[in-house]
Amino acid sequence: MKDNYFKGETSERDLGFYLSLIAMLLFALMGIGIDVDQFLQQQEKNVQIPSWYFYLIFAVDLVILISLALIYFYRKVGVFLFPLAMAAHFLFHIYYLDTFLYSDVTALFLYTGIGLLAFIPKWQFFK
Repeated sequence: MKDNYFKGETSERDLGFYLSLIAMLLFALMGIGIDVDQFLQQQEKNVQIPSWYFYLIFAVDLVILISLALIYFYRKVGVFLFPLAMAAHFLFHIYYLDTFLYSDVTALFLYTGIGLLAFIPKWQFFK
């Protein structure tokens, strides 16, 4: 018994879809900006952060941006990858630098509170 709860839904991206992606991108870019700022401070002020940490955190930043692009192109892996990468970004900052990033928490809130409201009705079009 397969029920289609979103029968009138089309594959066209609506305003809610765009706004949720833009909001998540905005807060993801805030986290990336913090990473760039820490990298620049490490170079200038001799803050003791291991150099391998920046490879790790910038790789996670790249995964976050790729997952948003995948969501835009209706790929299911992006829907699963975004919260995992954002949570990893948050945990790396907590564990290695003792910084609590409200931008990451807000991005996760936007994903669960607003983004999924835009993505779930379109789920039948995701590949």
